[in-house]
Amino acid sequence: QVQPVESGGGLVQAGGSLRLSCGASGRTFSSYAVGWFRQAPGKEREFVAAITRGGFRSAYADSVKGRFTISRDSAKNTVDLQMNSLKPDDTAVYYCAADGRGHMLYIAAYDYDYWGQGTQVTVSS
Repeated sequence: QVQPVESGGGLVQAGGSLRLSCGASGRTFSSYAVGWFRQAPGKEREFVAAITRGGFRSAYADSVKGRFTISRDSAKNTVDLQMNSLKPDDTAVYYCAADGRGHMLYIAAYDYDYWGQGTQVTVSS
């Protein structure tokens, strides 16, 4: 069992940047595949980015490719999501999810067993 915890959300104007972090106390996060998902009010939860165990491969939704970067920070024992050139459509609650199995890039929500409670990202026009 692992409990991911997100941090770094906030309010930013369009074109700005935010960096989200996800970690789990007492766990070596490199042992888990990690994904970022987001959900806006009235919309379905959607995939944003994912990284494999060890951090050697990553994947992105087309809507964020070239703007967002997922990475592992071994010193902080976190997986981070650097979000640049933010748009109002990026406004959502962002969730971190983790899974300890395999060495694959998991992009479906049902692939993940452990979820954080989310952090709000709001991008103003």
